[in-house]
Amino acid sequence: MKVKVISRSVDEFTRERSQDLQVIQSTRPFITCVLLIAQFNQIYKLLLFLTLPLSFGKEGVQELRSQPSSSREGGGVYIRLWDLAARRTVCQFPGHQGAVRGLTASTDGRILVSCGTDCTIRLWNIPPASVHVWKNAFWGVDHQWDGEHFATAGAQVDIWNHNRSQPINSFEWGSDTVISVRFNPGEPNLLATSASDRSIILYDLRMASPVRKMIMMTKTNSISWNPMEPINFTAANEDGNCYSYDARKLDEAKCVHKDHVSAVMDIDYSPTGREFVTGSYDRTVRLFQFNGGHSKEIYHTKRMQRVFCVKFSGDGSYVISGSDDTNLRLWKAKASEQLGVILPRERKKHEYHEAIKKRYKHLPEISRIAKHRHLPRPIYKASKLMHVMADAKRRKEEKRKAHSAPGSIKTQPLRRRRIIKEVE
Repeated sequence: MKVKVISRSVDEFTRERSQDLQVIQSTRPFITCVLLIAQFNQIYKLLLFLTLPLSFGKEGVQELRSQPSSSREGGGVYIRLWDLAARRTVCQFPGHQGAVRGLTASTDGRILVSCGTDCTIRLWNIPPASVHVWKNAFWGVDHQWDGEHFATAGAQVDIWNHNRSQPINSFEWGSDTVISVRFNPGEPNLLATSASDRSIILYDLRMASPVRKMIMMTKTNSISWNPMEPINFTAANEDGNCYSYDARKLDEAKCVHKDHVSAVMDIDYSPTGREFVTGSYDRTVRLFQFNGGHSKEIYHTKRMQRVFCVKFSGDGSYVISGSDDTNLRLWKAKASEQLGVILPRERKKHEYHEAIKKRYKHLPEISRIAKHRHLPRPIYKASKLMHVMADAKRRKEEKRKAHSAPGSIKTQPLRRRRIIKEVE
């Protein structure tokens, strides 16, 4: 009969000097892995999100820009200029008689342009500089990054100048309403628009006609150019995804960003161009890498309703969201970042944690901890249902392809599947 025993050398647990620490031998086989995972759970534990609700008005925030925001209160519409540090309104601009759908500022910050459904464009210079009355309601406005021109979206795309009360140029492609417009940060004469006919159109102010048009299967609610790669832009779509395109090649998306379970209402790039923020009808705000297929961070609260507008701060450290519950919210772009003065020992601790995460990020347990985010129950259930529907659709396509003649059915990737056609 064989008897198995545990044998160990005395040298393994005997101290050489009385001042040495006592070596403890553990009988747990995976104590190292357990301690490592416990340490990573502590490292990845997110601090409480910095949520500063700025409550006002009786109706939701519809438009947000780097300086002011717009809201409806009582019987009138106000544009408010906020001091985020003090969480108070610095100035109010009354005047619009309908909802403010577009709000933008010049590059030097001296001129504010607003437009709305009351068919007026107002230029504010504290006090207001001028008012332009036009024949159509407006749904969006954007100012050139370098210049005196701004563009409005409505029944058509109109190009305006600060010093003129009439458009200096107008573009029209089809009879549908244009719902958003964005100037290119690198080329001041190039702009992109999205319309209610599910199209994305590129315009060049130096040409008399539009440059290119692409029609998708669902409507695009907003567009944002990458400030570091001005040839690329990302479109927030009604199907819950965001699509990144190269302006030179619109027949295929460069990347599809998925995770929202409802329509994406607004999008904005960070000043670094490495990430962007989205606000959705599913009452969440998400952060994406510019080349990542899934979100790296999600923000939500119990009281936050449908998010209509999002914006990065000028230094890229904060994200501002405006929702239907009459609140502006200020979020940290990096949720676990410590604010305030950091002591040298705290900085060393943060650097040590980052080094540990970088060293062990390839391990499955560590990757799971890093990617895990708590989701509200309705979003979690909707996400699971969308995965089930996608799997069922994929299996159906595979069976149809298997029972058809070879080559008769071609499977298109998602980057091309949502594009109907491109028109030049």
